[in-house]
Amino acid sequence: MTMRDAIAAFVHDGDTVAIEGFTHLIPTAAGHEIIRQGRRNLTVVRMTADIVVDQMLAGGCVAKLVSSFVGNSSAGSLGELRRRIEHALPEPLEFEEYSHYGMVCRYLAGAQRLPFYPLRSYAGSDLVSVNDGIRTVTSPYPGPDGSEERIHVVPPVNPDVTIVHAQRADRAGNTQIWGLTGVQAEAVFAARKAVVVVEEVVDDDVVRSDPNRTIIPAHAVDAVVACPRGAHPSFAQGYYDRDNAFYRAWSHISKDPERLREWMARWVRGTRDHTEYFAMLGEEHWAGLAVGEALSLPVDYGRRL
Repeated sequence: MTMRDAIAAFVHDGDTVAIEGFTHLIPTAAGHEIIRQGRRNLTVVRMTADIVVDQMLAGGCVAKLVSSFVGNSSAGSLGELRRRIEHALPEPLEFEEYSHYGMVCRYLAGAQRLPFYPLRSYAGSDLVSVNDGIRTVTSPYPGPDGSEERIHVVPPVNPDVTIVHAQRADRAGNTQIWGLTGVQAEAVFAARKAVVVVEEVVDDDVVRSDPNRTIIPAHAVDAVVACPRGAHPSFAQGYYDRDNAFYRAWSHISKDPERLREWMARWVRGTRDHTEYFAMLGEEHWAGLAVGEALSLPVDYGRRL
């Protein structure tokens, strides 16, 4: 599908939308299309709420954020998010916070259709006091010392739709990722629907030649969208590098509400699609993000004689 058609079909006002990609392969172009289509009252689930979340907030799309980290990826703050949480400007943001592992467990519970997922890492944490979604249960088994054990649990998350970015997929949706994989597969399996955005759609034989790179299988995917450079300003291993200058600039852009509105009007609402967005950046900009070859050695999977 085109990005426009995929977002129109699978993202609706009031939905819970998971947008995953951990530093790598962040589906920014999908977030921009959600803004262009004027979606409202979304609950956004994203472990590392970063620039794309800040932009969706500025676009008026997000009513609630579920996350385990907020920040501009080692480059500063998220101005719109800070205004929403610290000053309720232009309106408050409902924020539900977990640890990274807590979010992973929520996706695991959602993917496996479990009622909750137990974890020990919240012992002594203040998160329990600010998030009533983190509960305690009595284990049916003895603890390490043989006595009754109380253990923290987190609820499953089952998004209406999960959107992830990847390097490549075939037309059926068999999706391959290499480099930093994050929690994309778990987030897809937890969702009711899934949209996979890729740098390129490849022939079936390409995927079949290296099956272990298939992180997400076709039966879990509802739409495949080809969108080259769609993860910018994050990176796609083997395709382009992280745009560190953009990350540094964003802290200054988002800190000033007027400058942020101007940026959104030009770069998101002022573009018809991501092709126009990356064309505006210019080939000289993209040349600065080019990467060289670092080929993986071939693997002999063997076949019947």
